[in-house]
Amino acid sequence: MNLSKQIIGNIKARGVEIPASSYFDLPEKVLQFGTGVLLRGLPDYFIDKANKKGLFNGRIVVVKSTGSADTSPFEKQDGLYTLVVRGVEENKKVEEYIVNASISRVLSAKNEWEKILQCAGNPQMNIIISNTTEVGIVLTKDNILASPPESFPGKLLAFLYERYKIFKADPEKGMVIIPTELLPDNGGRLLAILLELASQNGLEDAFVGWIKNKNNFCSSLVDRIVPGRLGPPQQEEAESFLGYSDELMIMAEVYRLWAIETSSEKVKKILSFSQADRGVIIAPDISLFRELKLRLLNGSHTLSCGLAWLAGFTVVKKAMEDPAFSSYIRTLMLEEIAPAITNNNLSMEAAVHFSGSTLERYNNPYIAHSWLGITLQYCSKMRMRVIPVLLNHFRRFETVPRRIALGFAAHLLFMKSEQGTDGLYYGEAGGKKYLVNDEFAAYYAKEWNRLDPNELVREVLKNEKLWGANLCTLPGFAGAVTESLQFLIKVGAGPALKNIQGVLN
Repeated sequence: MNLSKQIIGNIKARGVEIPASSYFDLPEKVLQFGTGVLLRGLPDYFIDKANKKGLFNGRIVVVKSTGSADTSPFEKQDGLYTLVVRGVEENKKVEEYIVNASISRVLSAKNEWEKILQCAGNPQMNIIISNTTEVGIVLTKDNILASPPESFPGKLLAFLYERYKIFKADPEKGMVIIPTELLPDNGGRLLAILLELASQNGLEDAFVGWIKNKNNFCSSLVDRIVPGRLGPPQQEEAESFLGYSDELMIMAEVYRLWAIETSSEKVKKILSFSQADRGVIIAPDISLFRELKLRLLNGSHTLSCGLAWLAGFTVVKKAMEDPAFSSYIRTLMLEEIAPAITNNNLSMEAAVHFSGSTLERYNNPYIAHSWLGITLQYCSKMRMRVIPVLLNHFRRFETVPRRIALGFAAHLLFMKSEQGTDGLYYGEAGGKKYLVNDEFAAYYAKEWNRLDPNELVREVLKNEKLWGANLCTLPGFAGAVTESLQFLIKVGAGPALKNIQGVLN
């Protein structure tokens, strides 16, 4: 049997979380732009959990804007899907099966735009959530009277304009708008784009004032690995256990965070789902959570991805089974990154706690997180995630962070490549070729072709176009990177990991 409202009462598998029949009568309170797995695995997870606890009591209308306009998989299952939560929390393995009923309908922007606009007249609908990828929050010329407008901001502005007209500029009918796209100040960026679009479309000043003053644009940060569909063997095993088939089943890790920035008590009351789970944090300033994620999670990922690949590890969980590698990651976070980022607003205690959660995520046996995927746009990630930590470390301690230096050397060696007949750039490690997917791949290939390793280190480190600073001015850093690079070339990444742990511990 296929998952649907009709079979909920027939689910016999033990421990499966299912909705009560009264759940399906809850009113629609949320408009969500996007059907992706991140939204279904995080915001929709929190809303579903709150509904089951009687805390939010509202369902979601989902707008499908990209890809196929086909919404039949959701219709066939009455919007229901199974979320499989697997991972490690507090050193214990977790496995949960949750039938999520938060979605009431999925509407195609292409084919059902009028139905979407009708939602603007629902007085109980007061929240808008989006995840249209970072490319979605950009300003393009758009006609908001089109059916539908082309861009996400255009669609959102059209919806708000419809609501403004239906409720005759009622100041109480503004929306709480929470973009979850991975951009700093995503709420502020989205508001600025809407205001410019309103000007382009010649909309009245009173409406512009209503947008700015009667709606709340909340920046937010989301953090949860949601790989999406299970592999065929895992899907078959799960469906056998559950006793039903589910085309929309997805998996997520245990860790979850949705930090929402607002100081408004009214907004906090509207976002009552936040009371259901400690993973939802509402705060006047969420920069602390962004810094922790960017430096300790993303930064350690970036510093170790080239090193892991060169050592022969293809996925994160396999690398973490190696004592030398897992020790490198732990000490990198606790002894070099954390001390460089702590300040009056970010305590060492908070950094240590976050590092512990991050290590549990690294050790998740259920997620095959590819190291090669993490190397995508390696240079820009190094600049954004690592260089500020490196500079701050030197300002504070005036010493070389040796593990960061090793990670930097591994970056340089990973970026050594040659152009293939297809025009792309390929490196080689352990007799295997790999794609260097980076906008600066050609630059690195050229430098490796004309310079010896010692010269290459100096040339690349002083390139301010790459790093925004001349890293050769950091006392001893170029020497430490050169030493690590030579060690990597001579004996390999595996021995280099063992050596640095032995030297520094």
